[in-house]
Amino acid sequence: MSNLYSYVRVNRPAPKCLATSQEIRDRGSAFVGSVYRASTPEEAKAAIFHHRNVVHAGKKAYEISAWRCMVLKHGKSGLGGPDDFEVQAGYDDDGEQWAGSKVSRVMQHEGVLDAVVIVSRWFGGTLLGPARFTHIETCASEVCRTFKRIEEMDECISTLTRLDDMLASLRQELSNLTQNTESATGGSTSASDKIHNAEGRGSRQPDYTAVQRDLDITKARRLVGARESAVKSVKSLLSKKRTTLASAEAER
Repeated sequence: MSNLYSYVRVNRPAPKCLATSQEIRDRGSAFVGSVYRASTPEEAKAAIFHHRNVVHAGKKAYEISAWRCMVLKHGKSGLGGPDDFEVQAGYDDDGEQWAGSKVSRVMQHEGVLDAVVIVSRWFGGTLLGPARFTHIETCASEVCRTFKRIEEMDECISTLTRLDDMLASLRQELSNLTQNTESATGGSTSASDKIHNAEGRGSRQPDYTAVQRDLDITKARRLVGARESAVKSVKSLLSKKRTTLASAEAER
């Protein structure tokens, strides 16, 4: 526990809860699932500590948890590919016998990695029997699925950012090549070139905050498709411009 206390005391960002489930109530007991990122078992345990002692400070609850982390094997560098890594998993019943393994199985079924799932149970005084495990699994499943959507959204945003940078670079290249072609041929700028040049000059880095916040995966995928089409279109124009410029220079 001393390591966890030191984690809280040093200047590190507090663990951030990415998602919580709907609350389930049954005969006085309440169940809520939460999920945090955790790339190592140590990070997972720090998140559990934070959840129990900061998020739920003063609220007596069973904090049932499980974690699955993809880590480097001892003595490996990662350069050897997937075989250099292994999944380290664990769970903590926190007094709710067999409950931690239920959460762990849900994580495995949903394919969740580098995360810790915590299902908090507030006991209402009435024994629920096997029903409690159903509630625990339901809460765990909900946050696991949300976590997977967050991961997919992060991947979409990363792809969009890369495509936006590529598109801006290509449009600048097209603008420069268009000017060179006009000088070489004495021609004027076509309508399509004017559109792309205007887009290049007036473009700003798009803001994806709302899409990311709403986890609108469908819209994010559409945006990726649109950016890919735009990149293809500008590359096609660049190819034509290069051919035109090469012909003009050859005729000199």
